Amino acid sequence: MPMPAVAAETPALARENTVYRKVIRRIVPFLILCYVASYLDRVNVGFAKLQMSDDLGFSEAAYGLGAGLFFIGYFLLEVPSNLVLQRVGARTWIARIMISWGLVSAAFMFVTNEVTFYVLRFLLGAAEAGFYPGVILYCTYWFPSHRRARVIAMFMSAIPVAGIFGNPLSGWIMDTFHGVNGWQGWQWMFLLEAVPALLVGVITLFYLDDGVRDAKWLTDEEKAVVERAVADDSAHQTVHGRVRDAFREPKVWLMCLIYFCFVMGQYALTFWMPTFVESTGIEGNVTIGVLSAVPFVAALIAMNLFGRSADKRRERRWHLVIPSLMGAVGFSLSAVWNGSTALSLTALSVAAAGVLTCAPLFWSLPTAFLGGTAAAAGLALINSVGNLAGFVSPYMIGALKDATGSASIPMYVLALTLVVGAAAVLTAKKQVVNR
Repeated sequence: MPMPAVAAETPALARENTVYRKVIRRIVPFLILCYVASYLDRVNVGFAKLQMSDDLGFSEAAYGLGAGLFFIGYFLLEVPSNLVLQRVGARTWIARIMISWGLVSAAFMFVTNEVTFYVLRFLLGAAEAGFYPGVILYCTYWFPSHRRARVIAMFMSAIPVAGIFGNPLSGWIMDTFHGVNGWQGWQWMFLLEAVPALLVGVITLFYLDDGVRDAKWLTDEEKAVVERAVADDSAHQTVHGRVRDAFREPKVWLMCLIYFCFVMGQYALTFWMPTFVESTGIEGNVTIGVLSAVPFVAALIAMNLFGRSADKRRERRWHLVIPSLMGAVGFSLSAVWNGSTALSLTALSVAAAGVLTCAPLFWSLPTAFLGGTAAAAGLALINSVGNLAGFVSPYMIGALKDATGSASIPMYVLALTLVVGAAAVLTAKKQVVNR
């Protein structure tokens, strides 16, 4: 893997690094908190399944369909939501998104049949549409390309963090509150885990700034440093003045394919991890929750190491190909070792480290060449099309498990998908994305 030489630190670069440490401390931890709340409400249905499917008589395919319907609502409103964010500002729109999904997530405690489950999953996706690509767009306002992979990797640490803390928390809530006030444990879980989104949504209105010029916590000189860094980076982008230009750009559709492959693996893990662990013979929601957190610890370490390395070396393609192939190997081994809890967790840890590393590093590709008005539409288009895999993946796993009675076949399908994604990454021109 050829690695460009890293330039020595000049006084100007040292000053820029100091300013960006301040920017990161202010922005990134809060965005991580927002995404933890988002991801917890998006995927806690995977834990609810352990009780809810039996209580309501859901088949594996019915659960998979409901889990995936989130992404249909997400897909339909993703681009419009991101365009509204660009118009009204990140602070107001991200707060609206979070409060909306918190309310819908709490409403899952009233699910009584498959239809209400499907409707609420669709509405949750519609409510949350625009949050993730909105944050990616927001990062382009503050960070140039060569700083973005690390920042996005830090932001997306929220996914494994939500798994590390959310899975044991979900198991504890379901066991501890089961039967209180006549409600099932999964009903309490949906209600209590919706509260963080509502609280953080309100805080967003007072904490987040729409852009560099609005940041009262930066001096005028510090604002100039950030704006200059972003402006210098934007000079390398293909600037599209119209929204429809994003839909005509072939590289955008290549990005859609790559991201679709990575998301297939990502949501297989987040929606089915508790079931994968339970299938090895583990009993008890708290125990399942603790063991389900192990692969996310591996992912948290890997995604930040790869993110730092990609920015330091300004190399993007192989930093995506390697974790993608790690994911493929992990899924394949989990199919072979599904009779052993220890070996299965090892394989799932390799899969999680690979797959969850791909997502943050991926966004350094499209943000390297997309600019102008169409950037909001282009990023939302890539995210919405790619996240259709969030519908396909859980439904595919459930349908194949029902049809074949085997948990191994879906794993091999996921592994093949990741190999396709790795091959597609290598078709991107390195001179375009390696910045």
